[in-house]
Amino acid sequence: MANLQEIPGLQALQYFESAARHLNFTTAAQELGTTQPAISARIQQLESRLGVPLFKRQHRGVVLTPDGARLMQAVQEGLGIIANVTEDILARQKKPVLTVATDFGFAAYWLMPRLGALRDFIPDLDVRIVTSQQAIDIRDGMVDVAIAFGEGNWPGCVAEKLLPEQVIPVCTQVFKETKGLDQMAAWADIPLIHLERPNPVRWLGWDDWYSSHHWPIHHQGHDVTFNNYPLVIQGAMAGQGVALGWVPLVQDLLQHGQLVRAYDEPLETERGYFIVLREDTRLAGYIKLFRDWIRGACGVGR
Repeated sequence: MANLQEIPGLQALQYFESAARHLNFTTAAQELGTTQPAISARIQQLESRLGVPLFKRQHRGVVLTPDGARLMQAVQEGLGIIANVTEDILARQKKPVLTVATDFGFAAYWLMPRLGALRDFIPDLDVRIVTSQQAIDIRDGMVDVAIAFGEGNWPGCVAEKLLPEQVIPVCTQVFKETKGLDQMAAWADIPLIHLERPNPVRWLGWDDWYSSHHWPIHHQGHDVTFNNYPLVIQGAMAGQGVALGWVPLVQDLLQHGQLVRAYDEPLETERGYFIVLREDTRLAGYIKLFRDWIRGACGVGR
C-alpha cells in the first residue's frame, strides 16, 4: 500500500484534473473559480513533487505526457469514487430509510412481490429489509418495525396480527400425480421437506400435521430438512418432495401453478404474522404510513 503522506493534496489533484480534462489552464481556472496563474503554480508544484512533467507546453496550448495521462486516469477514478460515496451519504441523510425486520419466507414470498405497491404508496421512502430465521427482537432500536411470526407476545412491544398461520401441503403437479397423493396410503412413504424448527417450537411441523389429521405414521428415509423457508419452497418446486406451505406466503405460487395443493384441507392455529412495534414508538410519519399500507395489503380491518 502506498504511503498516504506521499499522495498530493486534494486541491492540487482537482486543479490537475480540470486542467488535464480541458487541456487549458485558463478554462480550468474559470471552472474552479480561481486564476490561471494559480492553476499554473499548482501544476508546477505537483510536477516538482513527482519529479516528472505532466504537461508538454506547446505553442497553442498543452498536451498530457504519458505520466500525466496515467495520473489523470487515476485521479478521475478516485475523485469519482469519492463523489459517489459523498452523494450516497448525503442522499441517505435527506431521504428517510425505514428498517423492517422479518423472516426469510415472508421477505421472499410476501414482501418482495409487493415492494412496487409499497413504493407507489410511499414514493419517497427507502426500505431496508433485515432477515433472520431466529426470533426477532426490535427493542435495541436498530429496527423500526418488525413483521414477526409468533403468538403475539413480544415483551416491551405492541403487536397486531396481520395474517393467520394457515398451512397446506404443497408440491408440483407432476409430483402429486406421480406419487398418487390422492390415495392416503401414499402419504406413509413420500419424501417430506422440513423446515428446521427452534426449541421451543414456534411453528407447525410435519409431525403436527400427521397427528392432527390422524394419518398413518410416516416412514422417514427420503426426507430433507432446510434451515430457511425459501430453500424449503425451492425444494418443493424442484420436485424433491412435499413441503408445508404457509398459505399467505405460497398463495402467489399456487395461483401461478408453480405449486399445487397436495391436500385440500388447511390446518390453522392461533399463531400468525404480526406487525410489531416498540412500546415507545410514535405512530406517526413513515412508520404510520407503512403500518397503514401493510394492514391494507393484508386485509386487516376490512
